[in-house]
Amino acid sequence: MNDELLVVLEHIEREKGIKKEILIQAVEQALISAARKDLGPTAGEIEVKLNPKTGGIQVFSDGKEVTSGKFGRIAAQTAKQVIIQKIREAERDVIYEDFHKKVDTLTNGLVHRFEKGNIIVDLGKTEAILPKSEQAPKETYRQGERIRAYILDVKKTPRGPHIVLSRTNAGLVRRMFELEVPEIYEGIVQIKSIARQASERTKIAVHSADEKIDCVGACVGMRGSRVKNIVRELRGEKIDIIRWSEDPKEFIAAALSPAKILETEIDKEKKLARVLVEDDQLSLAIGKRGQNVRLASKLTGWDIDIRSKLQAEGKKKEEKSELMSLEGIGEKSQGALREAGFKTLAKLAQAQVSDLTEVKGIGAKKAEKIIAQAKEKLEQEKDK
Repeated sequence: MNDELLVVLEHIEREKGIKKEILIQAVEQALISAARKDLGPTAGEIEVKLNPKTGGIQVFSDGKEVTSGKFGRIAAQTAKQVIIQKIREAERDVIYEDFHKKVDTLTNGLVHRFEKGNIIVDLGKTEAILPKSEQAPKETYRQGERIRAYILDVKKTPRGPHIVLSRTNAGLVRRMFELEVPEIYEGIVQIKSIARQASERTKIAVHSADEKIDCVGACVGMRGSRVKNIVRELRGEKIDIIRWSEDPKEFIAAALSPAKILETEIDKEKKLARVLVEDDQLSLAIGKRGQNVRLASKLTGWDIDIRSKLQAEGKKKEEKSELMSLEGIGEKSQGALREAGFKTLAKLAQAQVSDLTEVKGIGAKKAEKIIAQAKEKLEQEKDK
């Protein structure tokens, strides 16, 4: 048995990558427990030594060697159990390390089974879970069907690695573009940001580090071949490829495509963009259930307020009417105040006298009077 044990240990060391010393220590620890049971409660301190060259086993109780005919059989059973356990632990560790390195990448597998809305995916060496929350709403799968997913998280557990996949994460689209577009993989074309609503639409902003290479064209591919492959993999999800720009006005206008933008006003402090479009472009700019403007906002990092020309003109008339309702404000004063940013009663009520005196044609007394009237009008409106 001793020779056989050494042969088995050496084979495991070669095949599984578990060091022979670790296996020997594990067998020795297990034999200590077995010897304690065999020798009974009167046994003192027990020590077991397994000779790594001969496979011989020695048992010591309080420093004295103990011999028993049972130890050969016990050693064989114990060694077998320890080896099986160590192999399983080592395989789990290897799988964990392998997939832990693959977080934020793509993997392929087969749909194995369904559990309470979750999909269990067979990855070959192990299984992964695609939770219901990470499944694209319009995608359905059958058992045995191939699936490509994004590795969202990998955790170590006593039962082995817990691998979580996603089909909704924006990282899925990013990695697909890296596979389909060599210029992205090589770093010539950069993905600046992605906004995604799974199964519906994705907006991706790209930039070229080389002026000679068209970033949008590279992503689309010849006759749309590259982007079509990704759309097919995402089962028909629409993809808008947008040219990134340092100029927020240009970037926001591009992000709201396919709508055409007339004018964009930027408020840097509030990170707010006020966008003006033609009346027939309003619904297109906002999108179905606000999808287009919501994704554009996420893509650019700006809050976006969209108005049509008709709405903007109505607001201007309303603001003009508000200002003209104050005593002492005529067309010129109203125009000057609006130009200075004081377009509403609320703005005037919050203003300081020093702010208004900077407006052409308004002195200190007139400024005090305007502020007082604005506050009074607002109070009256509140009472109503």
